[in-house]
Amino acid sequence: MRSVCFLLIALGLEAAAGQSSNPTPAANAEALLRDGIAAQQHGDFQKAIEDYRQVLAQEPELAEARANLGAALAASGQFDAAIEEDTRALEASPDKTAVRLNLALAFYKKGDMAHAHDEFEMVHAARPADVKSAVLLAYTDIKLDKGADAAQMLAPLEPDHDADTDFEYVYGYALILSGKEADGLPRMEKVARITSSADAYVIAGSARLRRNEFREARADLDAALELAPTFPGLYTLAGQARDAMGDTAASVPAFEAALRADPKDPTANLYLGVTRLKERDFDSARPLLELALQLQPGLPLARLQLAKLNGMTGRYAEAAATLEDLEKTDPNWLDPHVELAAVYYKLHRPEDGKREREVVQQIEAKQQQAGPH
Repeated sequence: MRSVCFLLIALGLEAAAGQSSNPTPAANAEALLRDGIAAQQHGDFQKAIEDYRQVLAQEPELAEARANLGAALAASGQFDAAIEEDTRALEASPDKTAVRLNLALAFYKKGDMAHAHDEFEMVHAARPADVKSAVLLAYTDIKLDKGADAAQMLAPLEPDHDADTDFEYVYGYALILSGKEADGLPRMEKVARITSSADAYVIAGSARLRRNEFREARADLDAALELAPTFPGLYTLAGQARDAMGDTAASVPAFEAALRADPKDPTANLYLGVTRLKERDFDSARPLLELALQLQPGLPLARLQLAKLNGMTGRYAEAAATLEDLEKTDPNWLDPHVELAAVYYKLHRPEDGKREREVVQQIEAKQQQAGPH
């Protein structure tokens, strides 16, 4: 997430610079500490680490040096070492909240969202008005599949921060994940437009797809393609939007681009296989559908399409076995009954075919009674 990554950098520097020394370091240690801070602020983290370690060799109880060492280690990707130093600094620091923020950031960058959440939660409790730490706490909630918690926490803060794109990104994302897509989507799309953020457009486009808002989804995903055509999975989503609008001519190149980027993309294999099947290009359809099923074993739609292909190429017994199994799993799914009725007639089983046609009529009648989805 680009906007939150920028926020992490800012917070890391702020936390590192926010310590106070206690006790006062000796002259040589003080000079090394100043050198370390200067190196850290200029991005020379290796020199900063060496300077801070020399300071601590002389002044082991100097909380400022240990906290800054933890921040420099985290910035250089040494997260476990950073966590160790931050934990030790936390015990002696006069400003425990600043050090705890460093510790939370180290866990966050390591990908340990559970521990990051615990630390950010304590930072937020100590600094309830600090929107930056609130945003990071909310993002750990999102990563822990607790979007509703994130949305509930951020909602009271929005009136004063609705122009903050970091805040709106995370709040909009939390609303989308918690089922309040109608509220979250305008915020996410606003952030996407203001910041030209491909990932914001992708999040919005994916949500539009789930809502069957295909025209809007396509617009969001096309905007993302212009900004970041190599974004993982983006061509697949764009292809799905095009396919849903009936634009096969545009969906096929999108799925082909998806497979060039990732030949084992199950969704792109499935959709392109279905398209080839509709075109009666059986030789091209089979390997695509078989790979989609191999990548996602048991996927009902892939099994149905492969059964259709088998039914169209004379492999009637295989088709019937698959369709019968799909019927048992979901008796109210119309498509397997339709296909199975045709296969039974090809297998010279007219009574079974007639029975399946009657089931089809019953399901269709129920669907008409229920009205459109």
